[in-house]
Amino acid sequence: MSELYAEREQLPSIATTDSPTSAVALTGDWTLDTLASRMRPLTQQARRYSRRAWDLRDIGRIDDAGATLLWHAWGAERPAALLLRPEQEAMFTRLAEVQKPPQARRRRAWSALAPVSRVGERVVDVIDHVSGFTTLLGQTVLDIARIAGNPARMPWREISANIHRTGAQALPITALVSFLIGIVLSYLSARQLKLFGADVYIVDILGISILRELGPVLAAILVAGRSGSSMTAQLGVMRVTQELDALAVLGIPYSLRLVLPKIIALAIALPLLVLWSNAIALLGGMVAAGVELNIGYRHFLSGLPGAVPVANLWLGLAKGAVFGILIGLVSCHFGLRIKPNTESLGAGTTNSVVTAITIVILVDAIFAVLFSEVGIP
Repeated sequence: MSELYAEREQLPSIATTDSPTSAVALTGDWTLDTLASRMRPLTQQARRYSRRAWDLRDIGRIDDAGATLLWHAWGAERPAALLLRPEQEAMFTRLAEVQKPPQARRRRAWSALAPVSRVGERVVDVIDHVSGFTTLLGQTVLDIARIAGNPARMPWREISANIHRTGAQALPITALVSFLIGIVLSYLSARQLKLFGADVYIVDILGISILRELGPVLAAILVAGRSGSSMTAQLGVMRVTQELDALAVLGIPYSLRLVLPKIIALAIALPLLVLWSNAIALLGGMVAAGVELNIGYRHFLSGLPGAVPVANLWLGLAKGAVFGILIGLVSCHFGLRIKPNTESLGAGTTNSVVTAITIVILVDAIFAVLFSEVGIP
């Protein structure tokens, strides 16, 4: 039937003269069936006369394929002179609307307001993130309250696995960085103390600075860059592969099975990493002090408890727990906001690390102001 139907159709043709002012007349049926074997020559011929006037009124039938062929031959714009029947006019009007390029913004008129617009977009984006972060925090509190009433629902295996990944596996890199930081701090401090003959105060400087500030902040930054990015990427991949949607379909709350174990694990592992960082950094500082100031290891260790009040140690551990909770919340927040594409995955992971480190430094500054009188002899 299709062959008999094609035989009744008239082949498309383009009629023109050598005169540049004459109109290009089209005849025949410009449909997908009739154009199948003559697509390329007709396209080339139409392009040669794209600048002339066109008369399509004698066309028998034309469908979207024929209209699209002519539209691309004209350079995606209507010729200056075009004669059409009413039904053809509607077809080319629709093509113009579909393939119409987006209008350029009037930058001259709005150039003065462009900075204000960008600031407004940033503010709206920050408000959106704060709202999402608050929602995640509230959901976490509700999950903890639900588990408190039924401890058997606590995901112990997930918590244990996350403690291993965020704590035990981070010990080597944390030890290396802390040891080097302790050596650098001790060496630079010793050079200055020599000028005033105050060599003995190297124990006070190292003890307070490491136990109170450097240990917690250093451990938190390393965890944010190492474990926080891993958590964000893990949740992001689960979003891309639709595993989170599958959990929702099965009725399993991913906030309880995925988010809460990560937050609890970081709240437990980070204070332990702070202790580890403090010990290794003090070891590095003790080695450098022995080389630079000839201070014996026994003298350094015996003078440390008297020079540094124990309140600094507890303050550093409290910082570690708070930093762990914040890093877990930020990492999960950005992981759950990742869209199902690889570009969003990379951007979300980067934003997660940057935001987590920024929040750690900001909260550390708040701790320094609120507890400025605690642990200072």
